[in-house]
Amino acid sequence: MGKINLLDRHVAELIAAGEVVERPSSAIKELVENSIDAGADTVAVEIKNGGTTYLRVTDNGCGMAREDVPVAFLRHATSKVREQDDLDSIATLGFRGEALASICAVSRVELITRRPEDEIGTRYVIEGGDGGECEDVGCPVGTTLIARDLFYNTPARMKFLKKDTIESNSVAGVLDRMALSHPEVSLRLIRDGKETLHTPGGGSLKSAVYAVYGKDFTAGLIPVEYELGGVRITGFVSKPAASRPNRSMQHFFLNGRYIHSRTAQIALETAFKGSIMVGKFPSCVLHIHMAFEAVDVNIHPAKLEVRFLNEKPIFDAVYHGVRTALNKGDSPSVLKFRQEPAAGSETAAPSGDPEPVRTAIPAESAPAVKSPEPPAEIPEKETAEENSQKPQTAAVRPVTMPEGWHPASEPPRVRQANIDIEVDDDEADPRFRADAPIPRKHREREEPVILHDSGAAAVRSEPPRPQPALREIIREPEPAAENPPPEAAVLHTAAEKAPERLIGEAFGTYILVERGEELILIDKHAAHERMLYEKLRTGGGENSSQMLLAPVPVTLDKDSYAAAIEAADLFAKAGFEIDDFGSGTVLVRSAPLWIDGGDVASAVMEMAGYLESSRADLTTDRLDWLYHNVACRAAVKAGDESSPQELMDLVRRLEEDPNIRYCPHGRPVSIIMKRKDLEKQFGRIQ
Repeated sequence: MGKINLLDRHVAELIAAGEVVERPSSAIKELVENSIDAGADTVAVEIKNGGTTYLRVTDNGCGMAREDVPVAFLRHATSKVREQDDLDSIATLGFRGEALASICAVSRVELITRRPEDEIGTRYVIEGGDGGECEDVGCPVGTTLIARDLFYNTPARMKFLKKDTIESNSVAGVLDRMALSHPEVSLRLIRDGKETLHTPGGGSLKSAVYAVYGKDFTAGLIPVEYELGGVRITGFVSKPAASRPNRSMQHFFLNGRYIHSRTAQIALETAFKGSIMVGKFPSCVLHIHMAFEAVDVNIHPAKLEVRFLNEKPIFDAVYHGVRTALNKGDSPSVLKFRQEPAAGSETAAPSGDPEPVRTAIPAESAPAVKSPEPPAEIPEKETAEENSQKPQTAAVRPVTMPEGWHPASEPPRVRQANIDIEVDDDEADPRFRADAPIPRKHREREEPVILHDSGAAAVRSEPPRPQPALREIIREPEPAAENPPPEAAVLHTAAEKAPERLIGEAFGTYILVERGEELILIDKHAAHERMLYEKLRTGGGENSSQMLLAPVPVTLDKDSYAAAIEAADLFAKAGFEIDDFGSGTVLVRSAPLWIDGGDVASAVMEMAGYLESSRADLTTDRLDWLYHNVACRAAVKAGDESSPQELMDLVRRLEEDPNIRYCPHGRPVSIIMKRKDLEKQFGRIQ
């Protein structure tokens, strides 16, 4: 007896349905595409329990004739393709005639439809592929399809479905992409009785982006309009300053169809090369318009992958379109003072924009400012006059120096280190640093000095850069300390007690320490990163968190958003307090002390993206990754200038904890060179 059997029709349909309908969002995608192909400009989608028990799609399209309704549920029945040549220029979203047949094979389906010329509508019910008779029903023009109990007859498929929240967010992601691909269609999503998306329609892509991703994301976009070689590019790209830690917000559409295109992705990121940091990615909503004959969309079950006849025009059009948009729309911002003098003052602001900072303060003598607004107690006129009287190079004035230090006769040929002399605690600590410049009376003693191996110092003209991360290390009290000395004496006291002698710092990265017959090179970033990681791992993350003055909203893609909400407890252990703000946005209310405020949104984006991609990993592994991420972001960076006090404090802490030998990424923290090895290199000994 032969072994090859002809499958039963029902079994064959179940197998075929598995290729088209993988989850509720797959069914929603097929049905909404049918609605758009039917000419609808309003589509409403309702789901319950993630779409597994109930999903409904209602449109105001052209409707269906009664005699076409039963035929529509047969496999390979379609109104969009008639002959072979039609496949060479597909202009519709659907064309295979498999969607309705696949959906009705794994659910209980009810269809209600009416054409404009019909006085009464048609109702048709089909369960598991077995349909009944058409019935008369009163209904508006258009089509409504309801699917209940998805995968009720395929338990194997049912058990692979995820939580209702995850399935709901998958449906929301499909609707988001549909809204961006067809801004002329008003889309509405209702999840468990609550409306979560409503786009205005009307054809404005910017309005659709605003409805999907909100105000903050839309404000960081640059319009793109370009045509080259028969390919037209329209849409938006993000400004370089609004780049993200992953590619989840890159959306490409080909002739109104959402696609994955490696060619377009490479062109986009190549256009941004040199404008954004390494490891950051631009966001985009780009529509590619080209001849239907030049692309094949019939190569992927979900039609996400396409094959271009020639990929070079696509790359060139995207690349040059984005570059042109960046050159036009990403002009550098100019820092300006806001002038608000008293009435009748000689320094009254002229009409129009205020003068840029660079014309008010000489570049060589300008103090470092973080905000365009000067302090209220320093009039701009006085500031300008004082600066105009200063020479181009800072004059050397006597400063208060620690005991044993002497002025240098000439600048030594070593790197320069900044030391803040006699600074009030509240001003030195970054947690109390104001956005506005510090008044002059508080800056009189902030004299940077030059450090070399003999301990001599000379005044340098450049102002010191604050280092928040290492300041946090210095501020943390020692358990055994009873009455800590003032900051100006920290280095001297530490040097007397520590067996090491601080030589200096090389390349802004490596601390050089002499200890007996050894020379120790310490990677300050790796060492500081490991210290912060250990503090987080031992429970210090929640205790080292601070409330933000203004909560930071962070817009995420739907999958990352769901992962962040589910893992709110993991965020809390890492020092972040996040709340659900709705519509794909989380609100960050507190963050670790060590992380700069401007880095909070980027950190949450990266963490949410990781949590979404690591759902199957152990909770301990995911939490450990969060600790790594926070510690790496908060640690002092290579190239940051550090004072001798800060460097010596770091060395002392390494001495107290000999277990700190590697950073969380596995890089060594320190390297030891023996004196005899150096002397061998110089030929002093054999």
